[in-house]
Amino acid sequence: MKLLLFSDLHCDEHAAQRLVDRASSIDVVVGAGDFANARRGIERCIDVLKKITKPAVLVPGNNESYDELTDACQGWPSAQVLHGQSVQISGVPFFGIGGGIPVTPFGPWSFDFSEEQAAKLLKACPTNAILVSHSPPKGTLDVSSSGRSLGSTAVHATILSKTPRLVVCGHIHNNAGQHATLGKSVVINAGPDGVEWDVLIN
Repeated sequence: MKLLLFSDLHCDEHAAQRLVDRASSIDVVVGAGDFANARRGIERCIDVLKKITKPAVLVPGNNESYDELTDACQGWPSAQVLHGQSVQISGVPFFGIGGGIPVTPFGPWSFDFSEEQAAKLLKACPTNAILVSHSPPKGTLDVSSSGRSLGSTAVHATILSKTPRLVVCGHIHNNAGQHATLGKSVVINAGPDGVEWDVLIN
């Protein structure tokens, strides 16, 4: 299964169009959140991405809520918005969790969750799934430009216990386009330029 992974478009319509142009040779497109800027302009990128007819799995970032992303994706029949839910595509389970985890310092506009709230949402993650989380796991691809580790302990624990076959994240722009391993799982901080990745179907 060939995947096109991305995150953190932040209203960049040109980056969205580049993803559309690449999607024809892809099996599934995965967007790990932050389509908008501070809860504004979500339709700018989503309206471009709606040209993608391949299956798309999306989670909200901290710059848009689950409801805002779901509403923006009306009229995009191949898109699935996940937050504490899973979907199967060609027999492969995808599980999504959105928002900033832990709570960010950005204030009330940010769509954020505590580690405790995230842990409850993550309980439903199947084993050996593709985990799509806006926030990276603590200690992996989560170091900001100021040198701080900003990832989620709940996401970290879920990766070690559920052994996802792939983890797709974003949120920390400093690590965009990079990949690493946590336990037995590959973790990719996708970024706006997009990363193509092949996943074996058992």
